[in-house]
Amino acid sequence: MGQTFAAEVLKKIMISQEESEKNIDWHIEQTQNERKNKRLFRRYLVFFAFIFALPLSFWLGFDSGKKSGEEGLATFRFPIDQTKVINKDGSVLDFSLFWKTWDLLKEKYVDSSSLDSRDLLYGAIKGMLAATGDSYNTFFNPEENKRFNQEISQSFEGIGVEIGVKNNILTVIAPLTDSPAEKAGIRAGDKIFKIGDKTTTDLGTDEAVNLIRGPKGTEVKLTILHEKDENTSEIAVKREIIKIKSIKFEIKDDSIGYLKLSQFGEETLREFAAAQREIIAKNPKALILDLRNNPGGYLDGSVNIASKMIPKGKVVVIEEDQNKNRKSILTRGGDMLSHIKTIVLINEGSASAAEILAGALRDNRENVVLVGMPSFGKGSVQEMIDLPEETAVKITIAKWLTPKGEQINEKGINPDVKIDLTIDDYRNNKDPQLDKALEILNQNQ
Repeated sequence: MGQTFAAEVLKKIMISQEESEKNIDWHIEQTQNERKNKRLFRRYLVFFAFIFALPLSFWLGFDSGKKSGEEGLATFRFPIDQTKVINKDGSVLDFSLFWKTWDLLKEKYVDSSSLDSRDLLYGAIKGMLAATGDSYNTFFNPEENKRFNQEISQSFEGIGVEIGVKNNILTVIAPLTDSPAEKAGIRAGDKIFKIGDKTTTDLGTDEAVNLIRGPKGTEVKLTILHEKDENTSEIAVKREIIKIKSIKFEIKDDSIGYLKLSQFGEETLREFAAAQREIIAKNPKALILDLRNNPGGYLDGSVNIASKMIPKGKVVVIEEDQNKNRKSILTRGGDMLSHIKTIVLINEGSASAAEILAGALRDNRENVVLVGMPSFGKGSVQEMIDLPEETAVKITIAKWLTPKGEQINEKGINPDVKIDLTIDDYRNNKDPQLDKALEILNQNQ
């Protein structure tokens, strides 16, 4: 009986322990569940707080940004009439002068109702650029910008003449080969005094270009003075679609290659590559590179072509920026023509990139001779920069020098052999400059 009682007591103790352990496990489970629920609650609370705060913060940020934007707009746009700038001489210029004049024009001008604010803005920008005294600093309105891009793409409507300002006179740089201008007798160096009934005294280059160009089939009259003539002439030229082919190659005197390079446009390098293959295939004893009446074009184009005619790593041109810092632009490789004796023909119509190429060939190769007349003398580099509303500005960003450091602006490159092509030669289809080149090459063979 004592054993039975002890067994029952032991059994009760074990059951009690099991129940206690179950209770402990239940409490532990309950505690874990409570913690889990608290964690879930906190997560949901953070999530919903974020969802609520997101649009609130967006709205607050938008409202703040709107206010600061309005304040920024006010400080940028409206107080420009209070803007003052320091001039190079230390004097202070107040931009309110511009806006006061603007307001007076709108208020007082007799035909104020006909004024177009966009035209006034464009005119003000053009006037600012003209005040630099550099005729190559130019603003292009949307229509002018479109025309310029058409010209660079080697197709446009006009008479095919490149013009510039030289000695403060609007001057023909060059008529393009086989263009209406060339066929009408317009020549490099001609001075243009009137376009239609408008005098050119105060016209910038691009304004004059816009007057000369127009739809095909229409006519433009130019009052010009041929070089060495005493009286002006009025020449009527009918406008056509001008398609420019940059390169022409042929063989002269059975063994001398003749390469005519008319401009540096978008297709010039591709055309030159084809001509180069033809030159190599025909293996001429010498080469004439005709850069006469080449008004230039892309600077990069002249560097690329120089790279095909001058050994790699040689200086093509030196650029000098506004701080007088100089950077040398070198040939890039691909030379296959530098071993061929070459004569380069230049004249008053050889400008810009054409002058760069002529100078690079003369300064880097001993087997090159320049024949003709001094080149135009455009020793500056322009950058075309796109602006809002399909407008653009062209700004002179550097001057350039030949590889030997010669600045040719306004004076041009002098030929090694100077020989002119007169009006009588032109009218009688004579070319003493080309004849002289052939003579030199045939004598030296």
